[in-house]
Amino acid sequence: MCFKAAVPRVGSLRRVLSWGLPTVWGTVAITYKLTCPLAQQNGLGARVVTSAVFFAVGTGLIIHVRRALLRELRQAREVAGAAQSVLLRPLPPRIDGLTVAAAQLSADRGASIGGDLYEAVATEHGVRVVMGDVRGHGLAAIGTAAAVLGSFREAVHDEPELEGVLRRLDRALARHLRERAERDGMDTEEFATVLLLEIGRDGRLHGLNCGHPWPYLLSGPRVEPLSCADPLPPLGLFPLPGEVPVLECGQLLPGETLVLHTDGVEDARDGRGRFFSLPEALGKAWEAPPQSVLGTVFTALLGHTAGTPKDDVALLVLRNDRQPQPAHGARGARPATTHLT
Repeated sequence: MCFKAAVPRVGSLRRVLSWGLPTVWGTVAITYKLTCPLAQQNGLGARVVTSAVFFAVGTGLIIHVRRALLRELRQAREVAGAAQSVLLRPLPPRIDGLTVAAAQLSADRGASIGGDLYEAVATEHGVRVVMGDVRGHGLAAIGTAAAVLGSFREAVHDEPELEGVLRRLDRALARHLRERAERDGMDTEEFATVLLLEIGRDGRLHGLNCGHPWPYLLSGPRVEPLSCADPLPPLGLFPLPGEVPVLECGQLLPGETLVLHTDGVEDARDGRGRFFSLPEALGKAWEAPPQSVLGTVFTALLGHTAGTPKDDVALLVLRNDRQPQPAHGARGARPATTHLT
């Protein structure tokens, strides 16, 4: 049988000190008032000394509480940073010949992460990418985003078709919301917009979109949406239809760049209510590497909003730096058809 030493934990010691010091200061002030002969006198000098004692005690209490609050805030930010590193883990700079860069900007400067999510994974089926946005902020949104991302990271390797990946995400989200409702004793009206892309070795693009903005394609100085097809409803609002047709979105040719984003980018407004023009910002960075594209867009966005965006923002940039393949026919057209639900 082994015994653990009775050593108080650091957190317990801090809690004892946080309560003990104010108690000691209060006891000193009360003891002075009740027992000190000087405190019983009504002369001007005695009143000045008594006031100075209580002023010193009050100031000490205020300083102590302020330091405790700052320490708790610093710890909360450290926890949020750790959660971000797990949830939105840094992407490698290259994935199967694609140069990659991603970043997220929270509208709340006190928070490190919100409900935006992204991931890119190399699989035997091609590079599979997800970009999404969970309704809401805070811990609830983080939990929902974690459920979607966790399911994506497993499904991309298991499911041969992109439709199967989407159905796995839909089931994971429904299960998460159901379990949370049972735990909290209340129904939650939460949903997530999700964009799935698959980039084959030949650059061919396939996509599924549930309520999310389509990415932009940078082909030389030209900036255009990858597709004009109407998206499906966001996950969590309605059941997926029996058949979910995967869109063929042409090819990502060598040297071309895809820019995936959340709606917080193009919904950002300036002081006059004008929306931010993402295509205009991208047009100034079409020759730049993905990391520089991020810098250009974020700089323009913060300038447009005077440094105070109203919504969380996430960007994911992928450039095809693979060696050109021999041509096997004309480049596939990007369809402008709509989904029938």
